[in-house]
Amino acid sequence: MSSTRSEPVPVPTSPEPWKSPIWRSQPTFLYSRKPLARYVGRPAAEFLKIEPAAGVVLVVCAVAAMLWANSPWAASYEGVWGLDVSIHVGGFELHHSLREWINDGLMAVFFFVVGMEIKSEIVSGELRQVRNAVAPVAGAVGGMAVPALIFAAFNAGGPGAGGWGIPMATDIAFAVGVLALFGSRIPSAAKVFLLTLAIVDDLGAIAVIAVFYTDDLSMPWLAAAGVILAVAIGLRVLNVWSGPVYLVVGVALWLATLESGIHATVAGVAMGLIISAKPLLDPDAAHAKAQELAKQGLTVEETEQLVRLTRDAQPPTHRLQHEHHPFSSFVVLPLFALANAGVALSGDLLATAATSALTLGIVVGLVAGKTIGITAATWIAVKTGAGRLPEGTGWPLLTGIAAVAGIGFTVALFITELAFHSGDAALLTDEAKIGVLVGSVAAALIGAAIVATTAPRRRSDA
Repeated sequence: MSSTRSEPVPVPTSPEPWKSPIWRSQPTFLYSRKPLARYVGRPAAEFLKIEPAAGVVLVVCAVAAMLWANSPWAASYEGVWGLDVSIHVGGFELHHSLREWINDGLMAVFFFVVGMEIKSEIVSGELRQVRNAVAPVAGAVGGMAVPALIFAAFNAGGPGAGGWGIPMATDIAFAVGVLALFGSRIPSAAKVFLLTLAIVDDLGAIAVIAVFYTDDLSMPWLAAAGVILAVAIGLRVLNVWSGPVYLVVGVALWLATLESGIHATVAGVAMGLIISAKPLLDPDAAHAKAQELAKQGLTVEETEQLVRLTRDAQPPTHRLQHEHHPFSSFVVLPLFALANAGVALSGDLLATAATSALTLGIVVGLVAGKTIGITAATWIAVKTGAGRLPEGTGWPLLTGIAAVAGIGFTVALFITELAFHSGDAALLTDEAKIGVLVGSVAAALIGAAIVATTAPRRRSDA
C-alpha cells in the first residue's frame, strides 16, 4: 500500500514566534500577547538564560532566609524547615525534617549535575589535556589545603575543630557569576581556569564529605549500594540508555547510600560519573543523515527521526546537564539557601562570632586562604614547567580570580550542617554560618575589585 508524503511543516523563524502563522489555535501563554506574558513571563525567561542569574537568585534567597529568621515571624522559620516529613512503604519508613529532605535528597540532584560536569571535563574538557589541567588542578589543591590549615591554626583542639572542611569549598555559581559581570574583559581561558578549578574543588569537597563527614556505617546497606552501583555500571557497559531505568536505579542507590551512613549526595555524584560523556551517534554521520532528510522537507515521522538524531549526536552528559541545570540552579539551590542560610542574629551571637575562633578561621580561610593557596600553587606549577597560565591572563588577574574562588557559600553551608554534633552544635553551626556568609561576601567584593583593576580593558572600535 502506497503512502502519500505529507507536506513539510513550516517552522517559525520570526524572533517573535507569537506572531507566526504556524499557530493553528491560540499560542501558549509565554508566546501570547497577554500583558502578564509580555511584561513578566518573557522577561523572566530571558533573565534565566543569563550567566549570573543563578547567583542572583541564590543571593535573593539567602537574604530572604536571613530576613525571615530575624523577623517577627522568626519562629515559623524553624517551624517550616523543621517540619517532619515521613514516607511509609510497608514496614519501611523514612523519617526526616523538611530541611534534611532538601539537604540529603534534592541536593543529590545538584551533585548529580556536578558529577556530569566532572565527567565531561575529564573526557573532553580541560582535565583531558594534562598540560592545561595541571595549573587549575594545582590551584584547586592549594585552594583547599591552605584554608584548611588556616582554619586548623585558629581552631586546633577547640570545639569547632571539626569544621576544617568548611573554608575549602568554592561555589561555582557565584564565582563564575562574578566573572560574568565583567563580560568580554575576562579572557575565555581565564573563565575555563576558574570553572575547572571549581570542579576539581567540588570533587575534593565530595571526597571530604564521604570520608570525614560520614556517620556510623551500616555494612548491609553499604553492600547494597555497591551492588546497585555495579548494576548501573553494567547497564552503562551494555549501552542501556533508558531514562526511567536509570531513574529507578539512581533512586535505589540514593536510598541505600542514605541508609548506609555515607552522605546520600555521594550517590548523585556516582550516577553523574557513570553517564557517558561521548555521543551515542557519530556527529558527522548524524549531520549527514539530517541533511539527507531535510532535502525535500520533513514529514512528521522524519521530524521525529531528526529530533532523535540531534539528541543522540550529543553526549548524554551535555544533554542531561542542559535538562537538569535549570532545576538544580533555580529550584534546588534556592531552596537549600532558604532552608540553611537563616541565622537568628542577636547582639550576643554577633559579639560571640566577632571573637570566635570558628568564625574567624572560616572568614580568613575563605578570603586569605583561598587567594594565597590558589595563587601560590598555580605559581609553583607554572614555574616548574608542569603547567601554564591561562592565555591572556597575568598574575594580577589570576590573583583576582583566586580571590573570587573564596566565595564558598553553597558547599560551605552544606558542610557546616554536617560538621558539628556536640552539645553546642547549634551555636557552633550559627557561628560557622556567619563566617561563611561574611567570608563569601568579602571574597566576592575583594575579588571583584581586583579583577576590575587588572582585567584587560575592552578595545575601542574607534
